[in-house]
Amino acid sequence: MATQQTRTESDLIGAREIPMECKYGVQTLRAIDNFPITGIGINRYPNIVKYLGVIKKAAAVANYETGKISKEIYEGIVKACDDVMAGKYNDQFPVDVIQGGAGTSTNMNANEVIANIALEYMGHQPGQYEFCSPNDHVNGSQSTNDAYPCAVHLAMYADHLEMVKHLDMLIESLEKKAEEYKNIIKMGRTQLQDAVPMTLGLTFNAFAQSMKNEKEHLLQAAKELLYSNMGATAIGTGICSTLEYREVCLRALREITGWDIQLAKDFVQATSDATPMLVYSSALRTLCTSLCKVCNDLRLMSSGPRCGLGEISLPALQPGSSIMPGKVNPVIPEVVNQICYRVMGNDHCIMLGANNAQLELNVMEPVMVYALLESIELMQNGFDVLRTLCIDGIVANEKRCKELVENSVGVITALVPVIGYKPCTKLAKEAIETGRGVMDLVREQGLLTEEQIADAMSTKRIML
Repeated sequence: MATQQTRTESDLIGAREIPMECKYGVQTLRAIDNFPITGIGINRYPNIVKYLGVIKKAAAVANYETGKISKEIYEGIVKACDDVMAGKYNDQFPVDVIQGGAGTSTNMNANEVIANIALEYMGHQPGQYEFCSPNDHVNGSQSTNDAYPCAVHLAMYADHLEMVKHLDMLIESLEKKAEEYKNIIKMGRTQLQDAVPMTLGLTFNAFAQSMKNEKEHLLQAAKELLYSNMGATAIGTGICSTLEYREVCLRALREITGWDIQLAKDFVQATSDATPMLVYSSALRTLCTSLCKVCNDLRLMSSGPRCGLGEISLPALQPGSSIMPGKVNPVIPEVVNQICYRVMGNDHCIMLGANNAQLELNVMEPVMVYALLESIELMQNGFDVLRTLCIDGIVANEKRCKELVENSVGVITALVPVIGYKPCTKLAKEAIETGRGVMDLVREQGLLTEEQIADAMSTKRIML
Protein backbone atom coordinates (compact mmCIF):
# COMPACT_ATOMS: atom_id res chain seq x y z
CA MET A 1 0.00 0.00 0.00
CA ALA A 2 1.50 3.31 -1.10
CA THR A 3 1.95 5.96 1.56
CA GLN A 4 1.26 9.61 0.85
CA GLN A 5 4.39 11.69 0.40
CA THR A 6 4.71 14.55 2.85
CA ARG A 7 7.08 17.38 3.66
CA THR A 8 7.83 18.80 7.08
CA GLU A 9 7.19 22.47 7.74
CA SER A 10 7.55 24.33 11.00
CA ASP A 11 6.46 27.61 12.52
CA LEU A 12 6.36 29.27 15.92
CA ILE A 13 4.10 26.53 17.31
CA GLY A 14 6.06 23.56 16.00
CA ALA A 15 6.40 21.17 13.04
CA ARG A 16 3.67 19.60 10.93
CA GLU A 17 3.58 17.15 8.05
CA ILE A 18 2.10 18.61 4.85
CA PRO A 19 0.98 16.46 1.90
CA MET A 20 3.55 17.07 -0.84
CA GLU A 21 0.90 17.92 -3.44
CA CYS A 22 -0.48 20.76 -1.30
CA LYS A 23 0.64 24.22 -2.29
CA TYR A 24 -0.33 25.65 1.08
CA GLY A 25 1.86 25.19 4.13
CA VAL A 26 1.92 24.83 7.89
CA GLN A 27 0.03 27.99 8.83
CA THR A 28 -2.79 27.18 6.45
CA LEU A 29 -2.96 23.68 7.89
CA ARG A 30 -3.24 25.11 11.39
CA ALA A 31 -6.06 27.40 10.24
CA ILE A 32 -7.93 24.41 8.79
CA ASP A 33 -7.68 22.71 12.20
CA ASN A 34 -8.44 25.83 14.24
CA PHE A 35 -11.42 27.21 12.37
CA PRO A 36 -13.93 24.50 11.40
CA ILE A 37 -16.64 27.17 11.58
CA THR A 38 -18.84 27.48 8.48
CA GLY A 39 -17.42 24.80 6.21
CA ILE A 40 -17.10 27.57 3.62
CA GLY A 41 -13.55 28.23 2.44
CA ILE A 42 -12.41 31.59 1.14
CA ASN A 43 -12.32 29.90 -2.30
CA ARG A 44 -16.12 29.95 -2.20
CA TYR A 45 -15.67 33.58 -3.21
CA PRO A 46 -13.19 33.37 -6.12
CA ASN A 47 -12.55 37.10 -6.19
CA ILE A 48 -10.97 36.91 -2.73
CA VAL A 49 -8.42 34.48 -4.16
CA LYS A 50 -7.98 36.50 -7.34
CA TYR A 51 -7.33 39.78 -5.56
CA LEU A 52 -5.00 38.20 -3.05
CA GLY A 53 -3.01 37.33 -6.17
CA VAL A 54 -3.38 40.90 -7.42
CA ILE A 55 -2.04 42.57 -4.28
CA LYS A 56 0.80 40.04 -3.93
CA LYS A 57 1.79 40.70 -7.54
CA ALA A 58 1.72 44.46 -6.98
CA ALA A 59 3.79 43.99 -3.85
CA ALA A 60 6.32 41.89 -5.77
CA VAL A 61 6.63 44.62 -8.39
CA ALA A 62 7.25 47.20 -5.67
CA ASN A 63 9.68 44.99 -3.77
CA TYR A 64 11.67 44.29 -6.93
CA GLU A 65 11.80 47.91 -8.05
CA THR A 66 12.91 49.01 -4.58
CA GLY A 67 15.60 46.33 -4.43
CA LYS A 68 14.07 44.14 -1.73
CA ILE A 69 13.90 40.91 -3.80
CA SER A 70 15.99 39.47 -6.62
CA LYS A 71 14.88 39.22 -10.23
CA GLU A 72 14.59 35.43 -9.97
CA ILE A 73 12.30 35.59 -6.94
CA TYR A 74 10.33 38.44 -8.48
CA GLU A 75 9.71 36.50 -11.70
CA GLY A 76 8.71 33.38 -9.78
CA ILE A 77 6.26 35.28 -7.59
CA VAL A 78 4.73 37.13 -10.56
CA LYS A 79 4.16 33.88 -12.47
CA ALA A 80 2.63 32.32 -9.36
CA CYS A 81 0.37 35.33 -8.83
CA ASP A 82 -0.79 35.18 -12.43
CA ASP A 83 -1.77 31.54 -11.90
CA VAL A 84 -3.64 32.41 -8.71
CA MET A 85 -5.40 35.31 -10.42
CA ALA A 86 -6.44 32.97 -13.23
CA GLY A 87 -8.09 30.64 -10.71
CA LYS A 88 -5.74 27.69 -11.32
CA TYR A 89 -5.22 27.04 -7.63
CA ASN A 90 -8.54 27.96 -6.05
CA ASP A 91 -8.71 24.54 -4.38
CA GLN A 92 -5.59 25.46 -2.41
CA PHE A 93 -7.43 28.19 -0.49
CA PRO A 94 -9.52 26.19 2.01
CA VAL A 95 -9.26 28.47 5.06
CA ASP A 96 -12.68 29.16 6.56
CA VAL A 97 -14.18 32.56 5.77
CA ILE A 98 -14.71 33.18 9.49
CA GLN A 99 -11.45 33.01 11.40
CA GLY A 100 -9.65 34.52 14.35
CA GLY A 101 -6.52 36.53 13.80
CA ALA A 102 -7.89 39.44 11.73
CA GLY A 103 -7.29 37.63 8.44
CA THR A 104 -3.78 36.34 9.15
CA SER A 105 -4.78 32.83 8.10
CA THR A 106 -6.09 34.09 4.77
CA ASN A 107 -2.98 36.15 4.16
CA MET A 108 -0.66 33.27 5.03
CA ASN A 109 -2.69 30.89 2.89
CA ALA A 110 -1.95 33.20 -0.05
CA ASN A 111 1.70 33.66 0.94
CA GLU A 112 2.30 29.92 1.19
CA VAL A 113 0.50 28.97 -2.00
CA ILE A 114 2.23 31.68 -4.03
CA ALA A 115 5.64 30.82 -2.56
CA ASN A 116 5.28 27.12 -3.40
CA ILE A 117 4.07 27.80 -6.95
CA ALA A 118 6.97 30.22 -7.39
CA LEU A 119 9.39 27.57 -6.09
CA GLU A 120 8.12 25.17 -8.74
CA TYR A 121 8.76 27.77 -11.46
CA MET A 122 12.21 28.34 -9.98
CA GLY A 123 13.05 24.63 -10.11
CA HIS A 124 12.74 23.88 -6.40
CA GLN A 125 10.55 21.64 -4.25
CA PRO A 126 7.55 22.81 -2.18
CA GLY A 127 8.67 23.96 1.24
CA GLN A 128 12.18 24.98 0.21
CA TYR A 129 11.49 28.43 1.51
CA GLU A 130 15.14 29.47 1.67
CA PHE A 131 14.77 30.14 -2.07
CA CYS A 132 11.38 31.90 -1.88
CA SER A 133 9.85 32.56 1.51
CA PRO A 134 6.13 33.10 2.23
CA ASN A 135 7.07 35.70 4.83
CA ASP A 136 10.27 37.37 3.67
CA HIS A 137 9.55 37.46 -0.06
CA VAL A 138 5.84 37.00 -0.89
CA ASN A 139 4.83 39.00 2.19
CA GLY A 140 7.75 41.44 1.90
CA SER A 141 6.95 45.03 2.96
CA GLN A 142 3.49 43.88 4.08
CA SER A 143 1.46 42.78 7.04
CA THR A 144 -1.86 40.97 7.11
CA ASN A 145 -3.25 44.30 8.27
CA ASP A 146 -2.66 46.01 4.95
CA ALA A 147 -2.62 43.05 2.53
CA TYR A 148 -5.87 41.45 3.74
CA PRO A 149 -8.17 44.51 3.79
CA CYS A 150 -6.80 45.77 0.49
CA ALA A 151 -7.39 42.39 -1.19
CA VAL A 152 -10.90 41.91 0.16
CA HIS A 153 -11.93 45.48 -0.65
CA LEU A 154 -10.87 44.96 -4.26
CA ALA A 155 -12.71 41.62 -4.32
CA MET A 156 -15.84 43.38 -3.09
CA TYR A 157 -15.45 46.06 -5.72
CA ALA A 158 -15.19 43.43 -8.46
CA ASP A 159 -18.31 41.68 -7.13
CA HIS A 160 -20.04 45.06 -6.93
CA LEU A 161 -19.35 45.80 -10.60
CA GLU A 162 -20.85 42.47 -11.62
CA MET A 163 -23.88 42.88 -9.37
CA VAL A 164 -24.65 46.33 -10.81
CA LYS A 165 -24.90 44.80 -14.30
CA HIS A 166 -27.70 42.58 -13.02
CA LEU A 167 -29.37 45.51 -11.29
CA ASP A 168 -29.30 47.37 -14.61
CA MET A 169 -31.10 44.46 -16.28
CA LEU A 170 -33.80 44.56 -13.60
CA ILE A 171 -34.22 48.30 -14.09
CA GLU A 172 -34.54 47.78 -17.85
CA SER A 173 -37.22 45.14 -17.29
CA LEU A 174 -39.21 47.47 -15.04
CA GLU A 175 -38.93 50.27 -17.59
CA LYS A 176 -40.27 47.99 -20.31
CA LYS A 177 -43.32 47.25 -18.19
CA ALA A 178 -43.75 50.96 -17.52
CA GLU A 179 -43.85 51.61 -21.27
CA GLU A 180 -46.09 48.63 -21.97
CA TYR A 181 -48.70 49.70 -19.40
CA LYS A 182 -48.49 53.48 -19.78
CA ASN A 183 -52.12 53.75 -20.94
CA ILE A 184 -53.78 51.37 -18.48
CA ILE A 185 -55.71 53.34 -15.85
CA LYS A 186 -55.71 51.89 -12.35
CA MET A 187 -56.57 53.06 -8.88
CA GLY A 188 -53.87 54.69 -6.80
CA ARG A 189 -54.01 54.10 -3.07
CA THR A 190 -52.76 55.77 0.08
CA GLN A 191 -52.90 54.15 3.52
CA LEU A 192 -54.35 51.09 1.73
CA GLN A 193 -57.42 53.18 0.86
CA ASP A 194 -58.60 54.31 -2.58
CA ALA A 195 -56.97 57.60 -3.51
CA VAL A 196 -56.93 58.88 -7.12
CA PRO A 197 -56.57 57.28 -10.55
CA MET A 198 -53.14 56.76 -12.09
CA THR A 199 -51.64 54.47 -14.71
CA LEU A 200 -50.12 51.08 -14.18
CA GLY A 201 -47.17 52.37 -16.17
CA LEU A 202 -46.54 55.01 -13.52
CA THR A 203 -46.35 52.30 -10.87
CA PHE A 204 -43.65 50.40 -12.74
CA ASN A 205 -41.83 53.58 -13.64
CA ALA A 206 -41.68 54.43 -9.93
CA PHE A 207 -40.26 50.97 -9.24
CA ALA A 208 -37.56 51.53 -11.88
CA GLN A 209 -36.69 54.99 -10.59
CA SER A 210 -36.39 53.66 -7.06
CA MET A 211 -33.84 51.10 -8.24
CA LYS A 212 -31.97 53.78 -10.21
CA ASN A 213 -31.71 55.92 -7.10
CA GLU A 214 -30.35 53.02 -5.09
CA LYS A 215 -27.85 52.21 -7.85
CA GLU A 216 -26.43 55.72 -7.55
CA HIS A 217 -26.03 55.24 -3.81
CA LEU A 218 -24.21 51.95 -4.43
CA LEU A 219 -21.87 53.48 -6.98
CA GLN A 220 -20.95 56.25 -4.58
CA ALA A 221 -20.45 53.87 -1.67
CA ALA A 222 -18.27 51.54 -3.76
CA LYS A 223 -15.69 54.29 -4.23
CA GLU A 224 -14.76 53.81 -0.57
CA LEU A 225 -13.43 50.36 -1.46
CA LEU A 226 -10.81 51.78 -3.83
CA TYR A 227 -8.42 53.14 -1.22
CA SER A 228 -5.20 51.19 -0.66
CA ASN A 229 -3.32 51.02 2.61
CA MET A 230 -0.59 48.81 1.12
CA GLY A 231 2.59 49.86 2.88
CA ALA A 232 0.81 50.54 6.15
CA THR A 233 2.05 47.16 7.47
CA ALA A 234 1.04 46.29 11.03
CA ILE A 235 -0.68 49.41 12.37
CA GLY A 236 -0.29 52.07 9.69
CA THR A 237 3.16 53.36 10.59
CA GLY A 238 4.81 51.58 7.66
CA ILE A 239 7.35 49.69 9.73
CA CYS A 240 9.32 47.22 7.55
CA SER A 241 8.22 49.11 4.44
CA THR A 242 9.15 52.35 2.63
CA LEU A 243 7.36 55.35 1.18
CA GLU A 244 8.75 54.43 -2.24
CA TYR A 245 7.20 50.97 -1.90
CA ARG A 246 3.76 52.54 -1.28
CA GLU A 247 3.90 54.56 -4.47
CA VAL A 248 5.18 51.75 -6.68
CA CYS A 249 2.71 49.27 -5.22
CA LEU A 250 -0.15 51.72 -5.86
CA ARG A 251 0.98 52.21 -9.46
CA ALA A 252 1.14 48.44 -9.96
CA LEU A 253 -2.34 47.96 -8.48
CA ARG A 254 -3.75 50.53 -10.88
CA GLU A 255 -2.03 48.91 -13.84
CA ILE A 256 -3.15 45.39 -12.95
CA THR A 257 -6.78 46.29 -12.21
CA GLY A 258 -7.38 49.29 -14.46
CA TRP A 259 -9.18 50.94 -11.54
CA ASP A 260 -8.65 54.39 -10.07
CA ILE A 261 -7.22 53.16 -6.78
CA GLN A 262 -6.01 55.86 -4.39
CA LEU A 263 -3.72 55.84 -1.39
CA ALA A 264 -5.55 56.04 1.92
CA LYS A 265 -5.41 59.54 3.37
CA ASP A 266 -4.29 58.28 6.77
CA PHE A 267 -2.76 54.82 7.04
CA VAL A 268 -3.32 54.41 10.78
CA GLN A 269 -6.99 55.25 10.32
CA ALA A 270 -7.36 53.02 7.26
CA THR A 271 -5.78 50.04 9.02
CA SER A 272 -8.16 50.08 11.98
CA ASP A 273 -11.33 51.50 10.44
CA ALA A 274 -13.81 49.29 8.56
CA THR A 275 -15.89 52.21 7.30
CA PRO A 276 -15.66 51.22 3.59
CA MET A 277 -17.49 47.96 4.27
CA LEU A 278 -19.93 49.67 6.61
CA VAL A 279 -20.80 52.34 4.04
CA TYR A 280 -21.28 49.86 1.21
CA SER A 281 -23.36 47.52 3.36
CA SER A 282 -25.52 50.44 4.40
CA ALA A 283 -26.19 51.23 0.74
CA LEU A 284 -27.18 47.60 0.17
CA ARG A 285 -29.53 47.75 3.16
CA THR A 286 -31.21 50.85 1.75
CA LEU A 287 -31.56 49.16 -1.63
CA CYS A 288 -33.20 46.21 0.14
CA THR A 289 -35.71 48.55 1.77
CA SER A 290 -36.72 49.85 -1.66
CA LEU A 291 -36.75 46.39 -3.19
CA CYS A 292 -38.97 45.08 -0.40
CA LYS A 293 -41.43 47.87 -1.24
CA VAL A 294 -41.47 46.73 -4.88
CA CYS A 295 -42.04 43.10 -3.92
CA ASN A 296 -44.72 43.91 -1.36
CA ASP A 297 -46.58 46.02 -3.93
CA LEU A 298 -46.41 43.24 -6.50
CA ARG A 299 -47.91 40.85 -3.98
CA LEU A 300 -50.69 43.29 -3.14
CA MET A 301 -51.51 44.17 -6.76
CA SER A 302 -51.65 40.48 -7.68
CA SER A 303 -53.62 39.47 -4.59
CA GLY A 304 -56.73 37.36 -4.98
CA PRO A 305 -56.88 36.67 -7.80
CA ARG A 306 -60.66 37.00 -7.46
CA CYS A 307 -61.09 38.24 -3.93
CA GLY A 308 -58.16 40.64 -3.84
CA LEU A 309 -56.95 43.49 -6.02
CA GLY A 310 -56.05 41.28 -8.98
CA GLU A 311 -54.73 44.20 -11.05
CA ILE A 312 -51.83 42.14 -12.35
CA SER A 313 -51.08 38.45 -12.71
CA LEU A 314 -47.66 37.11 -11.78
CA PRO A 315 -46.27 34.06 -13.58
CA ALA A 316 -47.64 30.85 -12.07
CA LEU A 317 -44.54 28.89 -11.10
CA GLN A 318 -45.70 26.18 -8.71
CA PRO A 319 -48.76 24.91 -6.81
CA GLY A 320 -49.23 27.05 -3.75
CA SER A 321 -50.68 24.61 -1.27
CA SER A 322 -50.60 21.00 -0.22
CA ILE A 323 -54.27 21.23 0.82
CA MET A 324 -55.91 24.00 -1.24
CA PRO A 325 -56.31 23.01 -4.90
CA GLY A 326 -55.78 25.75 -7.47
CA LYS A 327 -53.86 28.06 -5.14
CA VAL A 328 -50.81 29.78 -6.67
CA ASN A 329 -48.59 31.94 -4.48
CA PRO A 330 -46.35 34.94 -5.35
CA VAL A 331 -43.25 32.90 -4.54
CA ILE A 332 -40.70 35.09 -6.31
CA PRO A 333 -41.53 38.35 -4.52
CA GLU A 334 -41.62 36.28 -1.33
CA VAL A 335 -38.14 34.87 -1.83
CA VAL A 336 -36.72 38.26 -2.80
CA ASN A 337 -38.18 39.69 0.41
CA GLN A 338 -36.35 36.96 2.30
CA ILE A 339 -33.10 37.78 0.49
CA CYS A 340 -33.53 41.38 1.57
CA TYR A 341 -34.06 40.35 5.19
CA ARG A 342 -30.87 38.29 5.11
CA VAL A 343 -28.90 41.20 3.65
CA MET A 344 -30.33 43.51 6.30
CA GLY A 345 -29.22 41.00 8.93
CA ASN A 346 -25.76 40.90 7.40
CA ASP A 347 -25.67 44.68 7.57
CA HIS A 348 -26.33 44.48 11.30
CA CYS A 349 -23.47 41.99 11.63
CA ILE A 350 -21.19 44.36 9.72
CA MET A 351 -22.24 47.26 11.90
CA LEU A 352 -21.40 45.25 15.04
CA GLY A 353 -18.05 44.25 13.55
CA ALA A 354 -17.19 47.83 12.65
CA ASN A 355 -18.29 48.96 16.09
CA ASN A 356 -15.80 46.61 17.72
CA ALA A 357 -12.59 47.99 16.29
CA GLN A 358 -10.09 48.43 19.11
CA LEU A 359 -7.06 50.69 19.11
CA GLU A 360 -5.03 50.14 15.91
CA LEU A 361 -6.89 47.17 14.39
CA ASN A 362 -10.31 45.69 13.77
CA VAL A 363 -9.98 41.93 14.28
CA MET A 364 -13.61 41.35 13.27
CA GLU A 365 -13.01 41.93 9.57
CA PRO A 366 -13.32 38.27 8.48
CA VAL A 367 -16.97 37.95 9.50
CA MET A 368 -17.68 41.36 7.98
CA VAL A 369 -16.07 40.29 4.72
CA TYR A 370 -18.09 37.07 4.67
CA ALA A 371 -21.34 38.90 5.42
CA LEU A 372 -20.79 41.55 2.74
CA LEU A 373 -19.71 39.16 -0.01
CA GLU A 374 -22.69 36.96 0.77
CA SER A 375 -24.98 39.99 0.58
CA ILE A 376 -23.64 41.03 -2.83
CA GLU A 377 -24.07 37.51 -4.17
CA LEU A 378 -27.60 37.21 -2.76
CA MET A 379 -28.63 40.53 -4.27
CA GLN A 380 -27.27 39.61 -7.68
CA ASN A 381 -29.18 36.34 -7.63
CA GLY A 382 -32.28 38.12 -6.37
CA PHE A 383 -32.19 40.66 -9.19
CA ASP A 384 -32.01 37.87 -11.77
CA VAL A 385 -34.78 35.76 -10.23
CA LEU A 386 -37.11 38.74 -9.83
CA ARG A 387 -36.51 39.86 -13.40
CA THR A 388 -36.68 36.54 -15.25
CA LEU A 389 -39.27 34.67 -13.18
CA CYS A 390 -41.54 37.55 -12.22
CA ILE A 391 -41.27 41.01 -13.79
CA ASP A 392 -40.77 39.85 -17.39
CA GLY A 393 -43.86 37.62 -17.17
CA ILE A 394 -46.28 39.99 -15.45
CA VAL A 395 -49.61 40.43 -17.25
CA ALA A 396 -51.85 43.43 -16.63
CA ASN A 397 -55.51 42.69 -15.96
CA GLU A 398 -56.80 45.77 -17.77
CA LYS A 399 -60.47 44.92 -17.38
CA ARG A 400 -60.08 44.46 -13.62
CA CYS A 401 -58.15 47.73 -13.32
CA LYS A 402 -60.93 49.61 -15.12
CA GLU A 403 -63.61 47.95 -13.04
CA LEU A 404 -61.92 48.94 -9.79
CA VAL A 405 -61.46 52.52 -10.95
CA GLU A 406 -65.06 52.97 -12.05
CA ASN A 407 -66.46 51.42 -8.87
CA SER A 408 -64.16 53.42 -6.63
CA VAL A 409 -65.28 56.53 -4.80
CA GLY A 410 -61.74 57.82 -5.21
CA VAL A 411 -62.28 58.33 -8.93
CA ILE A 412 -64.48 61.31 -8.05
CA THR A 413 -61.36 63.45 -7.64
CA ALA A 414 -60.75 63.23 -11.39
CA LEU A 415 -64.19 64.76 -11.97
CA VAL A 416 -63.76 67.76 -9.66
CA PRO A 417 -62.25 70.01 -12.40
CA VAL A 418 -65.23 69.19 -14.65
CA ILE A 419 -68.32 69.28 -12.44
CA GLY A 420 -67.02 70.99 -9.28
CA TYR A 421 -66.16 70.02 -5.73
CA LYS A 422 -69.64 70.31 -4.17
CA PRO A 423 -71.48 68.16 -6.78
CA CYS A 424 -68.66 65.63 -6.49
CA THR A 425 -69.07 65.53 -2.71
CA LYS A 426 -72.78 64.74 -3.19
CA LEU A 427 -71.93 62.02 -5.72
CA ALA A 428 -69.35 60.49 -3.37
CA LYS A 429 -71.83 60.39 -0.51
CA GLU A 430 -74.49 58.77 -2.68
CA ALA A 431 -72.02 56.20 -4.01
CA ILE A 432 -70.97 55.26 -0.47
CA GLU A 433 -74.56 55.02 0.80
CA THR A 434 -75.88 53.02 -2.16
CA GLY A 435 -72.81 50.96 -2.93
CA ARG A 436 -73.03 52.01 -6.56
CA GLY A 437 -70.18 53.07 -8.81
CA VAL A 438 -69.49 56.76 -9.29
CA MET A 439 -69.47 56.52 -13.06
CA ASP A 440 -72.80 54.73 -13.04
CA LEU A 441 -74.31 57.63 -11.09
CA VAL A 442 -72.68 60.21 -13.39
CA ARG A 443 -74.20 58.52 -16.42
CA GLU A 444 -77.56 57.98 -14.77
CA GLN A 445 -77.84 61.62 -13.72
CA GLY A 446 -76.62 62.87 -17.08
CA LEU A 447 -73.85 64.93 -15.51
CA LEU A 448 -71.33 64.14 -18.25
CA THR A 449 -71.39 62.70 -21.73
CA GLU A 450 -69.37 59.61 -22.59
CA GLU A 451 -66.94 61.86 -24.42
CA GLN A 452 -66.53 64.06 -21.35
CA ILE A 453 -66.05 61.02 -19.11
CA ALA A 454 -63.40 59.62 -21.44
CA ASP A 455 -61.62 62.98 -21.47
CA ALA A 456 -61.76 63.34 -17.68
CA MET A 457 -60.34 59.83 -17.30
CA SER A 458 -57.68 60.15 -19.99
CA THR A 459 -54.04 59.85 -19.05
CA LYS A 460 -53.46 63.51 -19.97
CA ARG A 461 -55.96 64.53 -17.29
CA ILE A 462 -55.01 62.27 -14.42
CA MET A 463 -51.24 62.73 -14.68
CA LEU A 464 -48.92 65.57 -15.62
